[in-house]
Amino acid sequence: MSAKTVLPAVAMTAVSMVLTLAVVMMWLGTAMPWPVALVVGLGIDGGWLATLAYERRLAAQGDHSTAVTAVGWSFGLVATGVLVAHALTAEETTGAWLAVAWLPVAAKALWLVHGLWERTALTGEALEAIQGIQQEARDEAAVARARLRAEASTEETRLTAVTQAGSRVAHVQASTAETLSKAWSTLESARAGKETGRALTSVTTPVTPGVTPRWDLPLWGPTEPVGALALENAPALSDEALDTLVDQIRHSESPALSYREMATRFRAGGHSASEVRLRAAWKRVVAA
Repeated sequence: MSAKTVLPAVAMTAVSMVLTLAVVMMWLGTAMPWPVALVVGLGIDGGWLATLAYERRLAAQGDHSTAVTAVGWSFGLVATGVLVAHALTAEETTGAWLAVAWLPVAAKALWLVHGLWERTALTGEALEAIQGIQQEARDEAAVARARLRAEASTEETRLTAVTQAGSRVAHVQASTAETLSKAWSTLESARAGKETGRALTSVTTPVTPGVTPRWDLPLWGPTEPVGALALENAPALSDEALDTLVDQIRHSESPALSYREMATRFRAGGHSASEVRLRAAWKRVVAA
């Protein structure tokens, strides 16, 4: 990279010095002896070259002198002024000389660019380290973006699954509620039918003679469970005592209670008896 900046500066400086010397010889050679014109041209080029060499030495040491830089630019402007003055005095070739009159200033500008590059140039190891850091940062950013995209996709899939499951549950609940509603309506229609009482009487009369059949729909709602401790601690009843208690509960209201109502009141009263004994007592009481 150093050669790419220093070679154009060296080439343009050499061309500028040659043009300056040639113009001084052509312009002043007609007004004074050519050795004098040669000395003047070499003086301009030599001062410029000496100033440039001293400036480059200071740059190599990491130093800088404003005075030396100002002197170097002064020699460059003098050379440019000589070229411009010669171009203005040349009647037939003014444009051509003006076209190359900017070369001394351009040469100084190239040396300025080369000096800036030297002050900011890095070694190969430093450049490799910087490239490694930049690549690592790009890799981390790419991994972070991929992780965010994956998490977003996973969350979207989870929400979709939850939504679909909730929709299926709601559909099943709605279907079950509709089925129960239809069944309840069927039961209510059967209970309120004209032939229901006759059918119940024909079925229950042989089993429970003298009992008026009653059929009520089950109720939906909270229930009050019987305390387990109360049932466990209740004394066991004999068959005679059980028959008497069942008969009292059955005839506590008029008309007589059904077996289900009697059993509910029996257990609500804190009495204890198995379902088999209670039903057997019911049958004995009804038969009597």
